[in-house]
Amino acid sequence: MTLAGLLDAALGRLDWNALPFWEMVTHPSASSIINGLIASGAAGIMVLSTLVTIWALTRHRLWGMLWRDWLTSLDHKKIGIMYVMLAFVMLARALAEASVMRTQQAVGLGGGFLSPEHFGQLFSTHGTIMIFFMAMPFLTGVINFVMPLQIGARDVAFPLLNSVSLALTAAGAALVMASLLFTPFSTGGWSGYPPFTETGYSPDVGPDYWIWAVTLSSLGTTLAGMNFAVTIYKKRAPGMTMFRMPLFCWTALCVSILMIFAMPPLTLATSMLALDRYLGFHFFTNTGGGDPMLYANMFWLFGHPEVYILILPAFGVYSEVISTLSGKKLYGYTSLALATICIAVLSFTVWVHHFFTMGQSASLNAVFGIATMLIGIPTGVKVYDWMLTLYRGRVRLGVPMIYAAGFLMLFVIGGATGIVLANPSLDYVTHNTLFLVAHFHNMLIPGLLFGMLAAYAFWFPKAFGFRLEEKWGRRAAVSWIAGFILAFFPLYGLGLLGMPRRTVAFFEPAYLPFTLIALVGAGLVLFAFGCLVAQLVVSIRERDDRRVPVGDPWDGRSLEWSIPAPAPEWNFAVLPQVETRDPFTEAKEQGRAYRSPEDYEDIEMPRNSAIGPIVGVAGFACAFGLVWYMWWLAISGALLSLGAMLARGFARDTVRIIPAAEVREAHESWLAMVRATPRIPRHEENTPANLGHAIPASQEEQS
Repeated sequence: MTLAGLLDAALGRLDWNALPFWEMVTHPSASSIINGLIASGAAGIMVLSTLVTIWALTRHRLWGMLWRDWLTSLDHKKIGIMYVMLAFVMLARALAEASVMRTQQAVGLGGGFLSPEHFGQLFSTHGTIMIFFMAMPFLTGVINFVMPLQIGARDVAFPLLNSVSLALTAAGAALVMASLLFTPFSTGGWSGYPPFTETGYSPDVGPDYWIWAVTLSSLGTTLAGMNFAVTIYKKRAPGMTMFRMPLFCWTALCVSILMIFAMPPLTLATSMLALDRYLGFHFFTNTGGGDPMLYANMFWLFGHPEVYILILPAFGVYSEVISTLSGKKLYGYTSLALATICIAVLSFTVWVHHFFTMGQSASLNAVFGIATMLIGIPTGVKVYDWMLTLYRGRVRLGVPMIYAAGFLMLFVIGGATGIVLANPSLDYVTHNTLFLVAHFHNMLIPGLLFGMLAAYAFWFPKAFGFRLEEKWGRRAAVSWIAGFILAFFPLYGLGLLGMPRRTVAFFEPAYLPFTLIALVGAGLVLFAFGCLVAQLVVSIRERDDRRVPVGDPWDGRSLEWSIPAPAPEWNFAVLPQVETRDPFTEAKEQGRAYRSPEDYEDIEMPRNSAIGPIVGVAGFACAFGLVWYMWWLAISGALLSLGAMLARGFARDTVRIIPAAEVREAHESWLAMVRATPRIPRHEENTPANLGHAIPASQEEQS
């Protein structure tokens, strides 16, 4: 075989044209140079960031620690933290892309600077990243970290599966990042509708990047859902009945069930689309006997439950934040739990409202429109319960509560616009306008993103043992809220004026003032993200003044606040006995908190495993090979992943025993420190005096 033949076999369809700057070099023009510089700059930032990270890890000799303590760890807390870190990295890219799109639309009267193809790639990667590689990892990470602690468990039910789930999600995210360096990505949006994403209309690699990135993510999410559901059903502490679980655990359970049943239709849809593109099947091509509406139904059978996969964990976070930071028992606990179940069930009955405009009968649209309106009832129950929890409470307007307040205001507005879109006739007019873009951002940013940022601020001390800096956190929270309002409320007006969504340019001068205001909002959102970075840097630098080793900086009510900060590997020295819905609050009020157990026992914990990282690397290699027709790489990746999992089946030394004496020494040392630490009132929560030993609200009121 000739050298050219070997290169073709090795590289598949990867050639010089895949480089982001190649078009402007070979066919220079004003448009190709501008778009090439933007794409090359993004790729350069990614490469430079990767090189700096590698240099820093090498310079400080951290590779061993990274591999031993993080990448191969099966500790649910560390896996949760890595999920959240991945989410923040992908959020940074998605915000940068959104800012470029907003800038284009601000100057888009009559043209602008982005080509239609580049703009299409930007809104496709932005949507894909925000849904699959920012929102999903963020909520999965928070559930991973918090839920086992709240139910009194030592870990999730399947620790190794947890690591594999993270690895598959990270592999999908890496594939999306690789599309910056080896272009192009899909221009078919985050939903990937055929026939546009079929080979006849999109013969390039873009849809293939999307297919395999989303498939890896959906597989990881399905496995995570099964893991979480089994953990909640089987790993609860003695005495913790279902209706003694914190509200966050109820939302985690319902989300887990949604993951199990909603993700397979997506995986099936992307697999069928791949068969169309790779093997000439015709599932979705009319000329071959297929039907694109089959894809639409399958995608949105996943897509609308996905909305509540994103929203429900945030509802759980707000329940914890509002109850804790108002110093009150959560009002209407049972109704909140039942409302969560109702939302989860109803989420499977409304998928057709995503395509009212695609030709169904009026009768069918009416049924799904009514179902869509009904889902607002249990959501309204939640809003009233949260407001009644706040009523006459001793509310502290900390960073998590600022996010919660912004959510309550903005989410209700977004929900009202959802009722408008639930009317098929009104949806028909506004469906393909920016009104719809404003609506779903109005639900997901205050709903999901604010909730996850509130969780980040709320549970950060439990993860790392020190509080986040308050001033930068407040600046970030206020800027997120104000930036969101300025960035997306003008889009309601633009939609009513008739501006189409996914449009690179426009020719109606009346749109311009709205697009300029939206650009200001995008700038404020970028400032908010910068404040988060500054907050983290300042907090790490001043961490010695912010440590909370006792572990209860906010006068928490549930079990995770009853252990040290950061939490030990085994979580609980002795599994707690639960007798009420707010077990830690009751223990503090009755003087039973921080008592030495009668006895200690050996604790069994899973050993580290390299299976997760191996599956992640192999999954990325397989997917990248499939994208570029590097069949040797795709087959090697698939075989490596399969071989690693088969080899794990023969492993026998998979657990290690932590002696009771070691547990006793660590726990008794912590209890001695607790007894020597003064308790602090609420007005000193954000001072160096707060070492995590809060005075319970009821006792502070009496004093």
